[in-house]
Amino acid sequence: MIGSMVRGGVAGAAGAAGAAGTTVLNAVTYADMAWRGRPASQVPAQVVDKLAEDLGHPVAGPDDSRDNRLSGLGALSGIAVGVGTGTAVALARRAGVRMPWWLGGVVTGALAMAATDVPMARLGVSDPADWPAKDWLSDAVPHLLYGLVTHGLVTAAERRT
Repeated sequence: MIGSMVRGGVAGAAGAAGAAGTTVLNAVTYADMAWRGRPASQVPAQVVDKLAEDLGHPVAGPDDSRDNRLSGLGALSGIAVGVGTGTAVALARRAGVRMPWWLGGVVTGALAMAATDVPMARLGVSDPADWPAKDWLSDAVPHLLYGLVTHGLVTAAERRT
């Protein structure tokens, strides 16, 4: 009983760490949008759209409703990646994978970035190999900060249990 409560607490802390990292990633992304006056990326919605079609369950609705659903589902998929990556990092740490905070943060950010960039490339939505440097920075900096926050909180939560 106590063991399952501790494991549940660790999983909850990992999810909270991923959610906190995701909040930082979103805040940095929105600040960049405000600073440069750039629009929101349509890539998450396009990935969801392509994935849903490939699975035989296209997102339905009239144009505006469909676009809004895809936008919402794209944002939710980002949250799922953030929480999932935080959980995966916590499980790896629990299994004995230990890194200095800065390296753990970089690796965690790289994992989250790969979890979003690989599907978009595989689905043919966007090819990161074609991105200019400013687009790479717009993707890498928020993911790095996500990684530092998430890994830091996973490490801190582990010390408490």
